[in-house]
Amino acid sequence: MSGGISRGRLAEERKAWRKNHPHGFVAKPDTLPDGSLNLMVWQCIIPGKPGTDWDGGYFPLTMHFSEDYPSKPPKCKFPQGFFHPNVYPSGTVCLSILNEDSGWRPAITVKQILVGIQDLLDSPNPNDPAQTEGYHLFIQDPVEYKKRVRSQAKQYPSIV
Repeated sequence: MSGGISRGRLAEERKAWRKNHPHGFVAKPDTLPDGSLNLMVWQCIIPGKPGTDWDGGYFPLTMHFSEDYPSKPPKCKFPQGFFHPNVYPSGTVCLSILNEDSGWRPAITVKQILVGIQDLLDSPNPNDPAQTEGYHLFIQDPVEYKKRVRSQAKQYPSIV
């Protein structure tokens, strides 16, 4: 019966999101071929924080929820090859609140996850690297790192 729990929670989260969400963010369930919603997969957009090197970018992210949600966190993925020290080459985000063995709590909401990932973009965690190139540039060549971030932000312009 956990599937009913996860879908019920996600329906509530969708309702809350539609009433109140941070400016520039998008989070909506996939639409299936028959027109119904797939609450287990959400397509999201995370805007780069104003005043940071990420500013101007609108970064696509997919959230995959399991039948065990909210007991287990969703898997959050940027496009494959996304440049960031805490994003695996597959695009999977490495963030403590998404780790079911440490930072995850069932009370964490979709909104909190997306804002947390936005914060991570401009404040990487060098103690938990997920990709070699992003990590090395962040640590060893901050000027080149900033160039790569700004270049990537231009690859994801506003969808509006």
